[in-house]
Amino acid sequence: MRFFRKLAKFMMLVAIIGVLIYFGIYLYIRLSPKVEINTANSVFLYDKDEEVFFQGNESKSWVSLDDISPYVIDATIYTEDKNFYKHHGFDYLRILKAFYVNLTSGSTQQGASTITQQYAKNLFLSFDKTWKRKWDEMWYTMKIEANYSKDEILEGYLNTINYGHGMYGIENASKYYFGKRAKDLDLAEATILTGIPKSPSNYSPLVDFDAAKERQLLILNLLVENEVITEKEKNEAYQEELNFSLEEERDELTTVMYYHDAVMDELETIDSIPKSYSDTNGLKIYTNLDFDLQKKVEENIKESIPEDSEIQTSVVLMNPDTGGVLALVGGRDYNVSSFNRATDSMRQVGSTMKPYLYYAALENGFTSSSSFTSEETTFVFNDQDDYTPQNYNSTYGNKPISMGTAIAYSENIYAVKTHLFLGGDALINVARRVGITAKLENVPSLPLGTNEINILEMAAGYSAFANLGYKVEPHFIERIEDSNGKVLYEAKNSKDAVLNPSVTFILNNLLTATYDADYIDYNYPTAIGLASKLTHKYALKSGTTETDNWNIGFNNDVVCAVWVGYDDNQSLKTSEYKYAQNIWYQSIEYYERNVDSNGGWYDMPDNVSAVLVEPISGRLATNEDQKKKMMYFIKGTEPTSNEQEVFDEKVEESYPS
Repeated sequence: MRFFRKLAKFMMLVAIIGVLIYFGIYLYIRLSPKVEINTANSVFLYDKDEEVFFQGNESKSWVSLDDISPYVIDATIYTEDKNFYKHHGFDYLRILKAFYVNLTSGSTQQGASTITQQYAKNLFLSFDKTWKRKWDEMWYTMKIEANYSKDEILEGYLNTINYGHGMYGIENASKYYFGKRAKDLDLAEATILTGIPKSPSNYSPLVDFDAAKERQLLILNLLVENEVITEKEKNEAYQEELNFSLEEERDELTTVMYYHDAVMDELETIDSIPKSYSDTNGLKIYTNLDFDLQKKVEENIKESIPEDSEIQTSVVLMNPDTGGVLALVGGRDYNVSSFNRATDSMRQVGSTMKPYLYYAALENGFTSSSSFTSEETTFVFNDQDDYTPQNYNSTYGNKPISMGTAIAYSENIYAVKTHLFLGGDALINVARRVGITAKLENVPSLPLGTNEINILEMAAGYSAFANLGYKVEPHFIERIEDSNGKVLYEAKNSKDAVLNPSVTFILNNLLTATYDADYIDYNYPTAIGLASKLTHKYALKSGTTETDNWNIGFNNDVVCAVWVGYDDNQSLKTSEYKYAQNIWYQSIEYYERNVDSNGGWYDMPDNVSAVLVEPISGRLATNEDQKKKMMYFIKGTEPTSNEQEVFDEKVEESYPS
């Protein structure tokens, strides 16, 4: 008996201490500054002209509970937090039940977050799962419950949660999906919208209508179980035909949502930004977005790719001087798929890898005239393995060709010979210097782009060519201010010199061969169809694999990278290879029309000379040659009557074969 009396006293003491701690925390919370919950998710994104292109939780869209359909209120409470009006922020019985169910099932089948907890979570910029973050959420839950009424909490929650497609708050969502005010939503519309916040990328009716209807039925059943609606009302609501809005405002926002997501991802990486919205009363984020360019790129995609095609695309336009991303598209339709292929996808880059190789070659003694024989070749390496690459359509010149010709035709034989002669580390070294971090295998096929790289990384890598030798970091955000205009962050836009500017100048001129009619011979330059369409001079390289097609081009104003392919790696049809090229030239030409520059091309460095050569072979031009082209060389390396031939013979004899 004495043991049980002691145990009872101990338990009573623990309870008293617990109550004292609870009231102590409650008193501290009441005396501490009040959390301004109406600023949760208050984020304004500005384009490069400082015009707002996205705003979350804008004040004009904040509506009171009286202006929200009772169907939304009931559906939200009985779906998310049945005991909302009974608990003080934490539903302990629900927590214990969820713990038991998850423990016995061996998986996370039930959650126990209350509406207040979810609201507290929305006060944060990131959603990491650290213990500190969990403690902060719990602390904010208590602060919200101590300072606000249940109606105020519910009102704030409904005005700030994410309903998908960049729509925060029930009023914005109601106008976006149905073109009406939140107070006018009927039961069917309300239950469709209530189902979205659990997973906007899965339960948006614009993304997966069947999944959205399945979740709607679950919510309707909950309302029947809790005697909010009748079985008849449930069936009528489920069978009601939903008429989604096609407002122009929705389409305009959709064109920039991939960019918006990239901005928010970058925001999470900036340490100087408080992780709670309540510490900033909202944020003003100034980005590099060229809104008109972004819309134009979207238009180009719609014009270039048939509407009924399942093919996907990603596009990046970047300022090569700073790394600022001017436009970004992560897919054809954000409403259909919010997966951002521009930031999160890795694809085989094909021959867009070759410029890294040819820069390494020029840096190691090759010149614009350096030649290899274009012929079907089997390479032997590691003393036993062999590799037989093929040129496109198995077209070979069966004669020596210059580096310019190899670039014009995207010659695989020339590339592999160069790669094996230099050694694999040369290409990898250049790629690493310009910022390529993806895994690169030192194999003979490396210059043919068999490795997978992200398009944003490729655009940044090409920026080092476009700015004549400087590595830049791709970024979206230029400046961040709090609601009072205090600057919290500014991009440094730092540049590191990683390439020789004179060698880079020579390479950039060689990359114009891809659409130069002077290179028409036994083959045609890969982009010859663009010759009459381009009004400015660009360096351009395409890349083609069985499943991927790329076009990356630039001048000193802009880098434009375009990828086209299928998410499931289907093989591309011949007719589909034109899509990336069309999107590329239309987008970069649109940008150049609005740029005040010297035409976007480069002045010749003092240590570079221009020499007339016969372009296909690369030898010095003679009076008898029908084609003569100015090509560029580091002074002292220009071809003479026979010196270049001697060099080429030595190189040809020494590659492993």
